[in-house]
Parts: sequence; structure tokens; C-alpha cells
Amino acid sequence: MPPKTRARVSKRTASSGKDDDGEAAGGKRKAAAAPAESAKNKESSECPQLCHWLMKSEPESRFENDIDVKFGIEDLKALPDQTGCWDGVRNYQARNFMRQMKDGQLAFFYHSNCKEPGIAGLMTIVKEAYVDHTQFDKKDVHFDANSKADNPKWSMVDVQYQRMMKRFLPLSELKKYHLQHRATGGPLKDAALFTRARLSVQPLTPEEFDFVLSLEDEEPL
Repeated sequence: MPPKTRARVSKRTASSGKDDDGEAAGGKRKAAAAPAESAKNKESSECPQLCHWLMKSEPESRFENDIDVKFGIEDLKALPDQTGCWDGVRNYQARNFMRQMKDGQLAFFYHSNCKEPGIAGLMTIVKEAYVDHTQFDKKDVHFDANSKADNPKWSMVDVQYQRMMKRFLPLSELKKYHLQHRATGGPLKDAALFTRARLSVQPLTPEEFDFVLSLEDEEPL
């Protein structure tokens, strides 16, 4: 279980609810890397392309078993050291992506399952994957009776707030670029945000990450 100073980050299960096109529905820490250096972050030896991430969380209140699972970027920013554990992921592919994350890599904090979904800010992976304690907590909304202490199924990472985006990047705008790039070629043509939309933890190639980051300096499409 992480230190008590590190508050729990409740996530929606990656396989539940609708995707954002049909809304119904956190060791020793390094300093956060600068965006310009993002492509130089150390990469996974198994899949060198996976060095940037997009991670979804709900910024608006929603109750499961009388527990509010709300957690937006402002909530992360308000935590001690602006750091929290990213728990509650209950999708195997999303979990596997978290297990590939490396200390110092950057991730977009994406607001999901809300009135206006989109990218709100940047955070840094500050502790690599370890056992998600919520799977053993019967009072937690993410309790998994099938997971055993000697063979835990679920993992989490620690993340640290880096900064807000210069402007919020809504899903509607990102989708326009995706459609353009599908037709003409471009960094977002195969973006997981649209090809694997239900995943709460998604990889981005360096080209995808850099393009999305560049949009904060552009006028809305």
C-alpha cells in the first residue's frame, strides 16, 4: 500500500461505460521532464515506441457504491507533492500498458466521461508499476474477489502533476484532426484515442504526442 501522503486516485474501469464519442456515462521521485525533452525519455526495451501516454479520469462526481470516483487534474494538483497513485484500472490491456511505463515518461491527463472530454494537462510517471492495493479492499469500488495476494492481477503507477495545458484540448477538436489525418495522412490517423477509444490508459507515439502538444499553441480548429 502506498504511503498515506499519497492519496488514492479512483479510476473508472477501462472496459465499462461508453467511450468519449458516446458519453453516458498515482519511490524516489525525479523532477518532471520538460516537454521539449519528452522524445528523449527512456523507452521500453520491449516496445521502444511506447514512451508517451494518455490516461483518462473523471473530473465530475459519479458515485459507485456510495463512493465518489471523481478525480480531475485539479485533484491531482491539490495532493501532497502533487502526486498520486493511479489505481483502479481493471482492463488487461490498459494494465499491460501501465506495466510498460518508465519513470520520467510524460502522460496527458485526459478528462473523460464528462460534459466536455479532452486533454487538460501533463503529468509525469514517478513510480513504475507495482501492486494495486485496491483490488484486495472489500470496501473499495475496484475490489476484485478473484485476485489473490500471492498472485495479484492488477497494477498501478504513481503520477505527478506537471502543468495544465495552455488551453484545454477538447475531444471534438482532436477528432477533427484524426479525420483529416485519416484522409490525408498525419500523426493522428491511427491514434488510440479513436482506434481503441474505450481504453483508459493509452500509448502515443512520439509523433502523436508532439503533434498534440503543439496544438496548445494553435487557435482552436
